[in-house]
Amino acid sequence: MEKKTKVTATDGQQDLTITRTFELQVELLFKAYVEADIVEQWMGTKVLKLESNKHGSYQFETTDPKGNKHRFNGSIHDVIPGKKIVRTFEMEGTPYGVQLEVYEFTALTPETSMLNMHVIYESVEKRDQLLQLPFAQGINMAHNRIQDLLQQLK
Repeated sequence: MEKKTKVTATDGQQDLTITRTFELQVELLFKAYVEADIVEQWMGTKVLKLESNKHGSYQFETTDPKGNKHRFNGSIHDVIPGKKIVRTFEMEGTPYGVQLEVYEFTALTPETSMLNMHVIYESVEKRDQLLQLPFAQGINMAHNRIQDLLQQLK
């Protein structure tokens, strides 16, 4: 199956871009990133905290098949409803470091939208280390879940 989410990483740079077009209204797509009950459903994780506003923060927890708990957290630096989120992201207890994420939401038509994510890592090495994981496959699967879940909520 074709990956609808595109990950672009230029050699020698410490950032990447992720783009995806959704068959969803931009307001609905934005909700997938700021409403805890929706985040829990598409991410398959527990939302411990989600303050979706400027100077807010978040913390998520997931459990792997062996029962180990993993936490993800960050600070939310800016939120422009329906348009943009700027936040940091960190996977606790991993060597990947903190990354800066800029999410831009664009309405393409009244019923379609695009998500453009610009992710900046601490170094080229940390970005490349993360890309050794099935990162692109995982984000594509997550975006597929957003599309399917929110299609049902329309």
